[in-house]
Amino acid sequence: MTATCDFDVVVVGAGPVGLVAALLLAKQGISVLLLEKERSIFPLPRAAHIDHEIMRIFQSIGVADDVASSSEVSTRYEFLNVSGDVLMRFDTGRAAALSGWPPSNMIHQPSIEHVLRARVAECDSIDTRYGTAYRHHETCGEVVTVHFDTQGKASQACCRFLLGCDGANSAVRANSGLSLVDLGFSERWLVIDTKVIDSSRLPRHNLQICDPERPTTSVRMGAGRHRWEFMLKAEEDEDRVSAPAFVANLLARWDVDGAVELERTATYTFEARVANDWMQDRVLIAGDAAHLMPPFAGQGLCSGIRDVENLTWKLGAILAGRANTSLLFSYQTEREPHVRAMIDLAVMMGKVVCVTDPDLALARDKNLIETRRASGDASGAIPNPKLGTGLLQATSNIAGELFPQFTHKGSRSDDLFGHGAWLIGESIGIDGNTLGAAGVSIPSLSYFSPLVSQWLDDKGYNAVLVRPDRVIFGGGNAAELITAYADGLYQEARVVA
Repeated sequence: MTATCDFDVVVVGAGPVGLVAALLLAKQGISVLLLEKERSIFPLPRAAHIDHEIMRIFQSIGVADDVASSSEVSTRYEFLNVSGDVLMRFDTGRAAALSGWPPSNMIHQPSIEHVLRARVAECDSIDTRYGTAYRHHETCGEVVTVHFDTQGKASQACCRFLLGCDGANSAVRANSGLSLVDLGFSERWLVIDTKVIDSSRLPRHNLQICDPERPTTSVRMGAGRHRWEFMLKAEEDEDRVSAPAFVANLLARWDVDGAVELERTATYTFEARVANDWMQDRVLIAGDAAHLMPPFAGQGLCSGIRDVENLTWKLGAILAGRANTSLLFSYQTEREPHVRAMIDLAVMMGKVVCVTDPDLALARDKNLIETRRASGDASGAIPNPKLGTGLLQATSNIAGELFPQFTHKGSRSDDLFGHGAWLIGESIGIDGNTLGAAGVSIPSLSYFSPLVSQWLDDKGYNAVLVRPDRVIFGGGNAAELITAYADGLYQEARVVA
């Protein structure tokens, strides 16, 4: 940290993405100022789903078990037509996930935020200011000066980097001159969140009801909640659809009177947008500040947490002097194609659900039923694309894939391997300073050794180098991997030869 800086990083926004970002930075010994305009957690549900990769990230910051205790594993996701025919089915509980956690987990966001805030409070290197509103910033050389208000009292702090995790209406994004590009999907929906009284009367699985009269979503959530979402018609306004009689009429077909207690209603516009740039000088944005997607694939919060997992280890390498700031160009290069793939998937699902023309709905049903009959159902986690460009070894066909987490009798391999980058395979001396973390070789893996050895054999490599975000840098000769990775940290973001 330079002498003119109060903190290494200022994070604006203490929702799940900002909280995870602060914890991932603190894990590396980085000093963080976390600013949040609200004093308390918004008490009502918002995000509803996280996947196995996000549970793995939660594991890395020591909160996975607490998160799991308030979550519900989802084993099936079905798209049904108005007659109850299955159009698409995702059996998420039928196959193991790479990350060593269930593929699909339904959550109650306030419960998650309580867990994350408690963990943040335990970190001496995080200075948290709730009830503090970010106002603006300016950058001069290697220093960003951040201005904020606490109870009307103006203050400021200097940092090396500013990270905006402040949501769809991001002030950090606006003050940086960045903007969102509309990707052409926008639909208004009414969200009805309830507390569960009698779960036996509720659907067992997550459902999309592809009814042209009223497309509908039914979602089992964590912490004893259940959600319904109803697509709104053009003539329906917010006051009308939020009225108790209107809500009761929508829920009547589900026969849940007495089985649930209404917690809230809210109207949302489900849309798809991506920021044109995710970085301006030393200011970066993540999560909803950088992209918005419809909820149909359950990847909105997941994508935001993946953003900060990708970004924070790079900030750590730069602040520790192990990488050039040019490494940050790989952040958007690596993350945006992945985000766009998730948006495309969510929009595709949304377009299946949101058909309101009866004739088009009949044609859709016929096509999807025939496709399902021919291809069967998908199982396991929703497939995520591997990274294609960035800090990766061009000559390796596994570069950009997620490295698996192995499990054995309740133990998980990440906990043994530890933080930082890993070299897995050949038993050679490894310079911890070169990789930024101690490498791990096969003999030290104890009961995980056979699993790792089999994986390496299946992939056809003697060694692989795994980045701190558990993305595979490349595979091959161990010494060459170490050299290429170290060199890549100091090169501009591109595929490393």
